[in-house]
Amino acid sequence: MSWQPELTSRVALVIQYLGTHFHGWQRQPQQRTVQEEIETAIASVLGYSVVIHGAGRTDAGVHAAAQVAHFNLVNCPIPAHRWAAILNSRLPEDILIRTSAEVSLDWHARFSAKWRRYRYTLYTDPRPNLFVKAFSWHYYHAPLDESLIQAALKPLLGSHHLAAFHRAGSSRAHSWVEVQAAECHRQGSFVQIELQADGFLYGMVRLLLGLLVQVGSGQRSLANFTEIWQQERRAEVKYAAPAAGLCLLRVGYPEFPFPTEAWYDTQPQFFLPDVTVPPPSRIPAVLSHPAAAPT
Repeated sequence: MSWQPELTSRVALVIQYLGTHFHGWQRQPQQRTVQEEIETAIASVLGYSVVIHGAGRTDAGVHAAAQVAHFNLVNCPIPAHRWAAILNSRLPEDILIRTSAEVSLDWHARFSAKWRRYRYTLYTDPRPNLFVKAFSWHYYHAPLDESLIQAALKPLLGSHHLAAFHRAGSSRAHSWVEVQAAECHRQGSFVQIELQADGFLYGMVRLLLGLLVQVGSGQRSLANFTEIWQQERRAEVKYAAPAAGLCLLRVGYPEFPFPTEAWYDTQPQFFLPDVTVPPPSRIPAVLSHPAAAPT
């Protein structure tokens, strides 16, 4: 039998997951993680183990609308575009592969990325809602002024040392972050904050949100908020926003093999109409269809 050279290829994935029942992205002993579930599914097809590399490591409970990852194959006859359907037939209900494609061997899900974008959702109606509970922070204790939050975000644009929002336990040697976009807007009872940066520190978004809510509710001044992060006063950043409201929205690359509609903005945004229920005397009577009337 003649010798055949090994042919290595690289497959990229766009991944969605509901983070509620995961202990984050990265594989950890004795914990359910997104990385392990996908690696197990790939191994069930190939018959051997592979390692997938993600663009970012989301924390426990954090969702992803378009996480990106890649893995290598050796002498595999399966076309790259088929991997999405193959894996979806083997993955649990809270993970979905949006699409898959072959990329060059020098393309890397993490190191080729130029930015990541996160969205945080707050639900401010005092009445709880089961259908938004898993994807938002139910914050109704005090009114939130989105204009104050936007004003607090503006000075963050640019490259800054954000050690005030850097949780302990990170392997990253520095706290420099280039914040490329920072936006806050309200739609009815929902306040959404979007942050885009070249990279994010461990725990950064949730620590930042915990402080921003204090600004938006009037508990902390704009000047004090800015002083805390500019002077790196980490001890004063005491509260992290709940994980449920956070979603990795998308990741940006100079060269990306996927169509925009597959990854750009795939987390639906909540909208609840402002409905005032009329008193019982004003509710019109329900008219029965003639065919349903008794004979």
